Amino acid sequence: MTTTLRVERAGAVARVWLDRPGVRNALNGALIRELAATFASLSAEGEGVRAIVLGGSGKAFCAGADLAFMREVGGYTWEQNRGDAEVLAEMLWSIYSCPIPVVARIHGDCYAGGLGIASVCDIRVAADVATFCLSEARLGLLPATISPYVVRAMGEQAARRYFVTAERFSAAEAKAIGFAHELCTADALDARVDAVVAAIVANGPMATRACKQLVQDVAGREITPTLRAETARRIADIRASAEGKEGVASFLEKRKPAWLLP
Repeated sequence: MTTTLRVERAGAVARVWLDRPGVRNALNGALIRELAATFASLSAEGEGVRAIVLGGSGKAFCAGADLAFMREVGGYTWEQNRGDAEVLAEMLWSIYSCPIPVVARIHGDCYAGGLGIASVCDIRVAADVATFCLSEARLGLLPATISPYVVRAMGEQAARRYFVTAERFSAAEAKAIGFAHELCTADALDARVDAVVAAIVANGPMATRACKQLVQDVAGREITPTLRAETARRIADIRASAEGKEGVASFLEKRKPAWLLP
């Protein structure tokens, strides 16, 4: 049971909602801990969950840090600040490393730590009126804990600009720099997210997880003999698996694969 999240389940799809609408789903200690625990729990469920949607209740996805939380940490010692930042780092990692594809449903404000949460998702679908900001420098801070994921999600050149200017940028700009995969009107957001989720769950459950892990494992690596051998081993493993054999057989026999049958 969580106090800052709402978790909904429908078949193989889980929807996790940041649920502090009165403060635009701003991050505090409880929300950070509950996100980490929820994603750890979903990750441990096996193939029962095949897609996760992460969104925000009310008018925003996530507006960054909660003001009361910021006042509290303002009085922390260096050691307390380090500990607090490590809790946030572990929460981000719990989402990024989740074996299940995670789709961010972004509307309203997506600022600071909220942008970091969006960055650790695999697919980002945004309303065309959403706004984005890495506002930390404006407060004399820096987006350190979220930076590994943000730089991967938007690219080094865009990060160079938005880290140091703390400018707000539009959903159209988020799409242009590659941060948002898709834009749509606010009214069409749920339908577009549902279409992406449907595409995910139509695929082999084991293959989908393996595809997500493959991207994380090969991105940025030099194409060495070791990497070539590793990728050959992976395709051999999945071809020889029950799911791989069923998928190929169903294609050749022009029928639905077993994972799509009632």
